[in-house]
Amino acid sequence: MDQETAKKLLVEGGTFVFLGVPEETQFGIDMQCWNTEEDFRGIKMIPPGLHYIHYSAVSKGTGDVSPRSGFMQYFHKKDFIVKMWDKKSEDISKEEISEESIQRLKDNLLNLDRHLAPYPYDIWQKWRLLCSQITAELAAKLSPENGLIRASVELLSMTDAERPRGKKSTEGSMGGEDSEEISTKEEDAAEESTCGQSDAKRAKRITREEREDAMLPVLKPAPGTAMRFTEIPRDKFPPGSTPEEITKHYLDQSYTLELMIAQHDEPLHIIGELQFAYLCFLIGHSLEAFEHWKNLVILLCSCDDAIHKYRSVFFHFIRTIEIQIEEMPEDFLADIVMNKNLVYKKLREFFRTAYVSKVDGRLLTMIERFKENLTEKLQWDFTGLDADEEDERPVIVRLNEEVE
Repeated sequence: MDQETAKKLLVEGGTFVFLGVPEETQFGIDMQCWNTEEDFRGIKMIPPGLHYIHYSAVSKGTGDVSPRSGFMQYFHKKDFIVKMWDKKSEDISKEEISEESIQRLKDNLLNLDRHLAPYPYDIWQKWRLLCSQITAELAAKLSPENGLIRASVELLSMTDAERPRGKKSTEGSMGGEDSEEISTKEEDAAEESTCGQSDAKRAKRITREEREDAMLPVLKPAPGTAMRFTEIPRDKFPPGSTPEEITKHYLDQSYTLELMIAQHDEPLHIIGELQFAYLCFLIGHSLEAFEHWKNLVILLCSCDDAIHKYRSVFFHFIRTIEIQIEEMPEDFLADIVMNKNLVYKKLREFFRTAYVSKVDGRLLTMIERFKENLTEKLQWDFTGLDADEEDERPVIVRLNEEVE
């Protein structure tokens, strides 16, 4: 970094002191990671803002690396944060550092400084784009209650009393009376459909599969360890909707997006949640976070009316997903292209919606540029957007025309 920036960060930057970390431990901040040396004591010159601190214990004998753990931390100007390593648990200590100990470290800062690594400033601009809509409050709201984001969450078996009976389980499965109620709604919506297969048979098949799943152990995250993502509503339509309205809300999921946005303090926090989930996957190695990120992308790409109502949300959605795809691991990108998975298909749907609904102005310019960049950099094919693919054609619902 240039001298002027270095001087400014020396004065205003935050400091993270991590005491007792064993040599060769994997430690990182944001998108940078190192193996620590014997005299490592932490990071200095941290730019004010949100940061992701993460670490993994490394076995001295075998070199095996434990699943990554970490936490989001908002640094204000001149923040001085101290944490300890717990040798027994090979993890960050849960004990709070006393104010007296912190003050002694501050008084000894001249000697401590040579053991602190400078923040890798070359990643700062990209990092700011990746977390531009994540506020300190939002990060705390979405993180587990204990504050630690883990790649491998401790799971516990549910007791018989906790096992779901006739209601939706925490994993999103359906069973019993709840399943029958939903199946009935689907049957009403798709009555006399051109698909050629009765929903009653489909409902029976789903119920049978879920009965088999019910025989398997049901696990739940240990208390305080689960991510607290906003739940995507199961019902995609308002109560009392007609079959025609149900079909509309499945094709245009703006109603579902509205329900999600209503659970946040402001609309752009839905983009902040998208960014948070992505970073927990990219840096925290959480597959649960990846699934939530994918589901949010699919939802945002499945909206029509909302594009016009929440222009700012979709403006930042394009900016966010463009840089996220650039940072996506190659094997995940290959899966998107080779298998034409839902992310790829929903992006096609999103571009087609923008084309059909005549989005104009700056948003349309961004969408066109994004589409061209994906085609140029990744050879993704977005031709033929004015025609539906065979498996994307909507199911036609024929309403009963008989009048009583």
